[in-house]
Amino acid sequence: MKNAINYTIVATDPVAHLFEVTLTVDRPAPEGQIFWLPAWIPGSYMIREFARNIVHIRAESKAGPVALTKVDKHTWLAAPCDGRIVLTYEVYAWDLSVRAAHLDQTHGFFNGTSVFLCVQGQEYLPHVVDIRRPEGDEYKPWRVATALPELKARRYGFGTYIAQNYDELIDHPVELGTFELATFKAHGVPHDIVITGRVPNLDMARLAVDLKKVCEAQIALFEPKTKRAPMDRYVFMTMVVGDGYGGLEHRASTALICSRADLPVIGQKETSDGYRTYLGLCSHEYFHTWNVKRIKPAVFAPYDLRSEGYTSLLWLFEGLTSYYDDLMLVRTGLMDEQQYFKTLAKTVNGVLRGSGRTKQSVAESSFDAWVKYYRQDENAPNAIVSYYQKGALVGLGLDLTIREQTNGRKSLDDVMRALWLRYGRDFASMEQGLAEDDAEALFEEISGVRLKKFFDRYIRGTEDLPLDKLLAPFGVTVSDKRKDAKLGLGVRTTREGNDCKLASVYEGGAAHQAGLSAGDLLVALNGLRVTPTNLDALLSRYRAGDVVSIHAFRRDELMAFNVVLVQDDAPQVSFVSQEKPAATVRKRAKWLSVQAA
Repeated sequence: MKNAINYTIVATDPVAHLFEVTLTVDRPAPEGQIFWLPAWIPGSYMIREFARNIVHIRAESKAGPVALTKVDKHTWLAAPCDGRIVLTYEVYAWDLSVRAAHLDQTHGFFNGTSVFLCVQGQEYLPHVVDIRRPEGDEYKPWRVATALPELKARRYGFGTYIAQNYDELIDHPVELGTFELATFKAHGVPHDIVITGRVPNLDMARLAVDLKKVCEAQIALFEPKTKRAPMDRYVFMTMVVGDGYGGLEHRASTALICSRADLPVIGQKETSDGYRTYLGLCSHEYFHTWNVKRIKPAVFAPYDLRSEGYTSLLWLFEGLTSYYDDLMLVRTGLMDEQQYFKTLAKTVNGVLRGSGRTKQSVAESSFDAWVKYYRQDENAPNAIVSYYQKGALVGLGLDLTIREQTNGRKSLDDVMRALWLRYGRDFASMEQGLAEDDAEALFEEISGVRLKKFFDRYIRGTEDLPLDKLLAPFGVTVSDKRKDAKLGLGVRTTREGNDCKLASVYEGGAAHQAGLSAGDLLVALNGLRVTPTNLDALLSRYRAGDVVSIHAFRRDELMAFNVVLVQDDAPQVSFVSQEKPAATVRKRAKWLSVQAA
């Protein structure tokens, strides 16, 4: 296509996990053309240096080879040349995640940030991609799944696809292979479900019915009058593995990984916890279609994909999305109240378990995502707080506070709609982005509630949210049964072969006080072997205050520790919804019902 940046991508060697990409630039910069590959992908806030997977690269013009000089870890400069320049390069694709690229004989997947070099200065031009079928009869059944608009390709077919600019190009992941496919419409917009991987008796029809409910509820939340979605088509693409979980949002699609056991089985009507987890993941990533893909921090408008983009607002964009993901399941009848409060308790207990929540606010956690949240080590529970988990509790607290102080006239839903109208609905607002200091004022303006103390204590500060007080007006009581807890060492363990390994040692716990450290391999407790599964059973024969001898390997040295046993201080919060008085039941129903959307 003339006046466009043209790419061809083909899986040249699936066994070696190699894609070959050809990039054609009709009018390279006369002083020498610069090419670069993103260092990170939007939605995953860590420098990943995708250029390290480029195996080799060369450039040619009609006059012959063109010299390429590597400027830095992800940038190349092509020498000046007359006319068209063509780059050819191989990309190693063996990252089975939602963030990069993966290729073998069973399927191919890639995000544009991993495979498409950017032509500096020409990012605004249309970008055309020719996705070609691998050679070999075994690849004839393969199809293509992507939300990229087709140019000459047929839907799900190989051929050419088009993006209006580089930013759009890299925001449409692509799945290649033999996948299961189902389609439904949500308020008139086609939505595809693409499942890659072996899943016997997969109930695709149920998936379509359930996801339609979620998608329509979210569209109606942001556009209650028009029911208009911000995309013309949407694709849920899921890679199924034995044990896995994850997702990454895009403007008209999402890439997901889930466990095989989490997907519904034909003929089984009950809803497993795993299936609700999967639906919650889909709900989370779909909510991002509005909240972060279009409504976004000012620092992301536009993205600088060659260096970090620091923002203190990820609690809003990820945390509030985490609040709404399960809430939308309740509002659509895919999760009942009891299940919702059970899931909420898990989130609360996870936040309260680590002392890091007393040292880092969710605003600080947002800002430090690049160096802390995405680079967690064994000390993470003692040093950081999750802007996902505590951010979800902040969302809950804001919603309940606004509802209570306005007597139900306003809610967090109103704030989200205002964010959409001001920062996401049209191109000009998306280009502006939400400034770091504007969130509090907007929340107050739309709700009519003074929220400075809330922001100071729970967003900029490190106080625990008073969930008992927040939930009481809605007929929900909170209890913490940690006083009934069993004995514990104050650790998180993991299996390493046949050994029990300390993955984390919680600050102030019995193991910490005795000198045990993360990474230690437990060998014996009072002369009895410790295995990955029997630690709790061994501890159950003792009482608080007893001293036990624990032997453990640290590196290759056997060490002995005298541990004074105490009750495990892990929180055991639970929620119970009351059926009286009627007024509180009605308030809770308005909060959790589908009508609230």
